[in-house]
Amino acid sequence: MSTIVTGLASFGMSGKIFHAPLLQYHAGFYLKTVVERSKETAQKIYPQINSIKTFEELLNDKEIELVIINTPDNFHASMAAQALEAGKNVIVEKPFTQNINDGEFLINLAKKKNLILSVFQNRRWDGDFLTVKEIINKGMLGRLVEYESHFDRFRNYIQTDSWKEDPDTGTGTLYNLGSHMIDQALVLFGMPKAIQADLNAFRTGGKVDDNYDVRLYYPDIKVTLKGSYLVKEPGPRYILHGTTGSFLKYGIDPQEEDLKAGVSLSNSNWGKDKVENWGILNTEINSLHFKGRIETISGNYLNFYNNIYDVIRKKAILEVKAEDSLNVIKIINAAILSNAENKAVAV
Repeated sequence: MSTIVTGLASFGMSGKIFHAPLLQYHAGFYLKTVVERSKETAQKIYPQINSIKTFEELLNDKEIELVIINTPDNFHASMAAQALEAGKNVIVEKPFTQNINDGEFLINLAKKKNLILSVFQNRRWDGDFLTVKEIINKGMLGRLVEYESHFDRFRNYIQTDSWKEDPDTGTGTLYNLGSHMIDQALVLFGMPKAIQADLNAFRTGGKVDDNYDVRLYYPDIKVTLKGSYLVKEPGPRYILHGTTGSFLKYGIDPQEEDLKAGVSLSNSNWGKDKVENWGILNTEINSLHFKGRIETISGNYLNFYNNIYDVIRKKAILEVKAEDSLNVIKIINAAILSNAENKAVAV
């Protein structure tokens, strides 16, 4: 089948590190054009790519049928709407939008235009998350009663020239890293009944949240999501407890660092976790006690684009629906309200 001609709305971190390498490797996509208003970095890395100055030029190219909106968060809604109006299928970087109304508008517009609208929730294909999902689905801990997920970094400085540090653009760690963690929790457990959140700006001079502790309320399981920019010695990434056992997972999926380092996706070790980071399972299975390391399932961000290709060319079912990511925004909005009112808030 013919390749999907694709355009990138910018070539910042996500374009350079995630989208361009995945699209270049995938035989089903042809990354034709990148919008670069001040530089031509993409063309230096990929000489065959057409570098242009305006988003309008991208939309006016009739060959392009898929547009990736990977601009600063406050432009996601307006640029996605422009692309859909121009008849393009659209992938939006997370977070999907900054408010619920914009998300609902885009979903309805995509349906009206009969176009694909998805969000780049690549961490559904993290190896550690795939392993956690398998352990839960196979009942290896009995009935799961507690799930705790962490996304911690050590970044104790303020990037003075970054839009991500500007509170007026609706940014912060919860929108950034939290979007991934909330999406993973919704994949596992669905929508919660209520939210309780504690959001903080702990870095000196910080104006946006860099620390969050979010509790999702379900009838029979305690779900906690935590993230911080001030963790120099990280603990477990996942902590799971059930009626027959526990699972702890340290370390983070290696794909992002490999992409930053320019490691080819054809590398035989792509997505494979370090042995020392394999999770520790301590449980009872059929009256037998087991304690030991569980090999992490290999992650593969390319599977996001495998699905996008199959949806556009083969009418497959879309895995990351815009409605899923709208639910993420609903959770974030509820968390912000919960923090402001210092109480649990219904979703």
